Amino acid sequence: MEKTRAWIALLVAALALTACGQPDFTYVRDRDGTTYFKVPASFTQLNADPIELYLSGDQPNSQAAALRAQRVWSTAFDQSAKPTAAHLLSSADPFVYATVHRLTDDERDSISLNRLRDFILPVTDQVRQLYEAQAEASGRAPLYTRFELLSDQVLLLDHGARGVRVRFNYQIGDDVQTFDDTAILDEKGGTVSVMLIGCQSICFRKRAAEFDKIANSFKLLRLPG
Repeated sequence: MEKTRAWIALLVAALALTACGQPDFTYVRDRDGTTYFKVPASFTQLNADPIELYLSGDQPNSQAAALRAQRVWSTAFDQSAKPTAAHLLSSADPFVYATVHRLTDDERDSISLNRLRDFILPVTDQVRQLYEAQAEASGRAPLYTRFELLSDQVLLLDHGARGVRVRFNYQIGDDVQTFDDTAILDEKGGTVSVMLIGCQSICFRKRAAEFDKIANSFKLLRLPG
């Protein structure tokens, strides 16, 4: 009996040590170490190159794609059992995309809070109307329809950095997808850091508190010098 109890105690201790060795979060910093966030360890990290090609429209082996790779860092995380970059825009499971852009001179001159809102997806009235007009001119039905703005917050951050956090719905195919989009312009006006969290609206309502924790972990880091 004593041996049995001792064995159970040893087994429980071993399980506890194993559990302690498994991190709860994956901690992420961008290539230059200026942007930080964390996601639950249950998310699978993905290569975000297909997302960059989709968002930019660049050909994979083009000079434009090569130049973009030099000034754009990105990563993605998917909690689906079958993770894929295609879940950026439509998934029943949570998806997180993060990117940091070093702005060109022309982009610096044109950056604004509205530009931050529209950095990944069309959010403002003007850009949504432009998107719909372009879809109509091409003879294709727009992918994003029935836009609903849920919240829009201006962020005034330390040391002069500023940004926006916008939450909105789009119908994509047969499903309504909710997106939580945080975009931050650094204090020097040289880089934009963006985190986009998305999943179907039913999923988002159930797990909004969890997504708030992920979004609130998204911060700029001040480097020495």
